[in-house]
Amino acid sequence: MKFIYQTWWKVIAVILVLSTFVTGLLFNVPRLPIIHETIRNLYFHVPMWMGMLTVFSISVFYSVKYLASGKEEYDLASVECVNTGLLFYTLGLLTGMLWAKYTWGEFWSGDPKQNSAAIAFLLYCAYLVLRNSIDEEQKRAKISAVYNIFAFPIMIVLIFILPRMTDSLHPGSGGNPAFGKYDLDNGMKIAFYPALLGWSFLALWIATIRYRIRLIEYKKNL
Repeated sequence: MKFIYQTWWKVIAVILVLSTFVTGLLFNVPRLPIIHETIRNLYFHVPMWMGMLTVFSISVFYSVKYLASGKEEYDLASVECVNTGLLFYTLGLLTGMLWAKYTWGEFWSGDPKQNSAAIAFLLYCAYLVLRNSIDEEQKRAKISAVYNIFAFPIMIVLIFILPRMTDSLHPGSGGNPAFGKYDLDNGMKIAFYPALLGWSFLALWIATIRYRIRLIEYKKNL
């Protein structure tokens, strides 16, 4: 847990995220049919999903550690990672809807990827509802930890597997090719990959702040 108190990765997060705005808005991008300048959203939409996946993965790790040890700190870390993940999930959905409006003509067109993402989002919202419906602390922590461990692979299936098995407008789904070497020039790659790391670090940073606040509140109530 000492990692969360170190500064170097937070500095990197700030630099990379700020650079994303510069490169995302000012660098040249390929002139692709239909997508045109909206491809710049790739610097934000996909990295926000990556940030979500990062903290959701960590939340599962701490759910497992809580079940193995029963330490309250692990439960707090897990739930705050989920809370942060839902924030980035929401940002990912909103940026995706905005992108869909300018490329598909509608904010929400009922595309399988959109529908699956919405179901997975509700799955994690149900996690928070479940926690708030249980008063006894240990029971709440154990049940929510088990729920979280099963929710993560279901989310992966809904977002990354099922949309590939049906027709979809979304790149990388339903036989529709994802962005690749023919779509992303070297300039975009230089900006895109650091953006993935920067937004992931930012999500982790927010989660650690939330965790430290919850930990202080928990210790005060002991």
